[in-house]
Amino acid sequence: MATKTSSTTATPQQEKPGLRKPVFVKVDALKPGTTGHTLVVKVVNANAVLNKKPRNPTFRGPQNQNNKIAECLVGDETATILFTARNDQVDLMKPGNTVILRNAKIDMFKGSMRLAVDKWGRVEATEPANFVVKEDNNLSLVEYELVNVEA
Repeated sequence: MATKTSSTTATPQQEKPGLRKPVFVKVDALKPGTTGHTLVVKVVNANAVLNKKPRNPTFRGPQNQNNKIAECLVGDETATILFTARNDQVDLMKPGNTVILRNAKIDMFKGSMRLAVDKWGRVEATEPANFVVKEDNNLSLVEYELVNVEA
């Protein structure tokens, strides 16, 4: 005896999950080795570190532009941290600008934390924020040491 099971077809609204609302974090909550942060920060200053032509000039594509890297001190009302801006991100990181960093990650550089946004994240300019940056709490000045714990 065969029984028929009824199958319900999903509507297009049910198939596609909705986008999650971003959870904004403060700069002082950042820890080494973490990713997926969304922050609203002000740019305190920006220093160009690298601006050079690509190695292979015969290659035609998006990499055929100058490689630009800038170290930018960014922060909010809780702390500041160094942000490594690359290529198109450098143009947005002007002192005084307020930006939203989506899917940012913490990179370690010589034992200190740096904030970065790779190809999976986004840097967006936004309207000026109404907070004052707390410049005396720079998380990039804290030096971390990797310790192996024996079990």
